[in-house]
Amino acid sequence: MRLADLTWQEAERRLTPDAVIVVPIGAASKEHGPHLPLQNDFLLAEYLAGRVLDVPKVVVAPTVPFHYYPAFVEYPGSVSLRLETARDLVVDICTSLARYGPRRFYALNTGVSTLRALAPAARALAEGGVLLRYTDIVAALGPVVGQIAEQEGGTHADEIETSAMLYIAPDAVDMSKAMKDYHPGTGPLTRDPNGAGTYSPTGAWGDPTLATREKGQLVVEALVAALRREIEGVRRAPLP
Repeated sequence: MRLADLTWQEAERRLTPDAVIVVPIGAASKEHGPHLPLQNDFLLAEYLAGRVLDVPKVVVAPTVPFHYYPAFVEYPGSVSLRLETARDLVVDICTSLARYGPRRFYALNTGVSTLRALAPAARALAEGGVLLRYTDIVAALGPVVGQIAEQEGGTHADEIETSAMLYIAPDAVDMSKAMKDYHPGTGPLTRDPNGAGTYSPTGAWGDPTLATREKGQLVVEALVAALRREIEGVRRAPLP
């Protein structure tokens, strides 16, 4: 059940103490190289949210389109909230909905830097007896990525992420513009070859030219299975 589709009277019947509220997080304005749209993560979050709607006693909140993405701010169109703002945004969403009964929340998280804001959000909510868990997408996909990845390295708009989009939203991918862009480094991506961070003139980090729909199916289905397991774990977990 999607919360946004309900009236408040219907929401009152759904927002019960035994419900798990899923809060999808997916950037609607974050660069993903020349071959993927700024709303790449939003599309992914919306798709994944749809795949967990049939989990019993789950209510899916509207997707959060802005969060903490400091690694991409050199690329026009990319939006990043301050860490404290991103933390408080999730705390406020969960606190608002918890007043009606639910005490268990799962952030369906499609980012990596977002973890730095979700961890303190979970701690803050725990002080009020509210449980928040969240997706660590790198950990969730580690096994399948290790089996299928051919690229030299990378984690952004790369072989794996592009493959996933070819599976769930192929019309959003322009493979004619995909190009390998992998320069080993640490820190945020930068368009300046002499800048601090990881050099990436395209905004991608990896080799999206190796992406295929078949790889994407393996990645996405593994992620969906992990999400379902983690949501069930939230349902069974004791409250803080």
